[in-house]
Amino acid sequence: MILIEAVGIGMFLSLILTETIGLAAGGIVVPGYIALVLHHPVQVIATVLAGMITFLIVKLLSKYIIIYGRRLLIISILVGYLIAYFTRVSPVLNLNALSMNIQTVGYVIPGLIAYWIARQGIIPTLSAMVIVSSLVRLIIIIVHNGVVLP
Repeated sequence: MILIEAVGIGMFLSLILTETIGLAAGGIVVPGYIALVLHHPVQVIATVLAGMITFLIVKLLSKYIIIYGRRLLIISILVGYLIAYFTRVSPVLNLNALSMNIQTVGYVIPGLIAYWIARQGIIPTLSAMVIVSSLVRLIIIIVHNGVVLP
C-alpha cells in the first residue's frame, strides 16, 4: 500500500516540478521508489552509480550506433536492467570487515536515471531526484501519523 502511495505522490510532485521549473526528477516513478529506500543510503548510492554507469555505456554505444529519442530511452532501460541484474546476482560487497548490500532499487530505475542524465545533465537530474524523493518520504511519514517507514 505504501508503494502505491509513494509512487502516486512522486508522480504528482514530479509533474509539478517539471511544469514549474522544467526539471525531471529522474523519471516519473523514480522519486517514489527512491523515497522508500532513503533509509538505506548504500542502496540509493548503488542505484545512482548504476544509472551513471548506464549513462556512460550508452554514451559509448552512441559513438557506434545512432541513439536518440525513443531508442535512447529503450537502450538506457535495457543497459540499466542488465546492471541492476548483476547487482542482484552478487548483492554483497565485502571490504575487509565492512559488508555492504549493493542491490539497486528495482531493475528499471537505473535506466530511467541514465536517460534523464543524458537529457538534462547529472546535477539537475540528481538534485531534482533527491529533493522530490525527500518530499515524498516526508509526505508519506506525515500521512501515516509520524510512523517512519519500515
